[in-house]
Amino acid sequence: MATHPWHLRQAARHFWLGDLIAYPTEAVYGLGCNPLDWDAVQRLLKLKQRPIEKGLILIASDFEQLQPFISEPAPEIMTPVLASWPGPATWLLPAAPGTPEWLTGRHNSIAVRVTAHPLAAELCRVCESALVSTSANVSGHQPARNPLALYSQLKGSASFILNGRVGALKQPTPIRDAMSGAIIRS
Repeated sequence: MATHPWHLRQAARHFWLGDLIAYPTEAVYGLGCNPLDWDAVQRLLKLKQRPIEKGLILIASDFEQLQPFISEPAPEIMTPVLASWPGPATWLLPAAPGTPEWLTGRHNSIAVRVTAHPLAAELCRVCESALVSTSANVSGHQPARNPLALYSQLKGSASFILNGRVGALKQPTPIRDAMSGAIIRS
């Protein structure tokens, strides 16, 4: 199912207005917003009932969109990270000085991914920005895998839903710490 460019422009408009946007990702529907808009992030955290201390994931269409948020480690650490993208691999990288606490939580790192999902990547391109990306569900509940499940769980709290199919992954993307190699979520 192809998405009309108008839908992507509408999603970008909502992004820049500080609204919450729902969109398909590699495994589930994501719920996102402008990572630099504190009010939008605060609404997202309240809706999900997610503590700010946990931090959030950013997705992007390319590595350049993530660079303002990270302190790039040595090339030997970045080689496996960059080799996994675009793809369903989320990495913890050192956060750049000045990265908002609402993105990093209690951590010195930030979770980032160059998404392989074509619609999520196109959304990042149209917004010309990385997006906060968290599963579209209330904490402790199953993530939505289609718009109907999304709507019934979040009761229309997303300002815009970008309809599309989620990817083939059965679980959210794995998270690995780039500095230690530790698997945080499998």
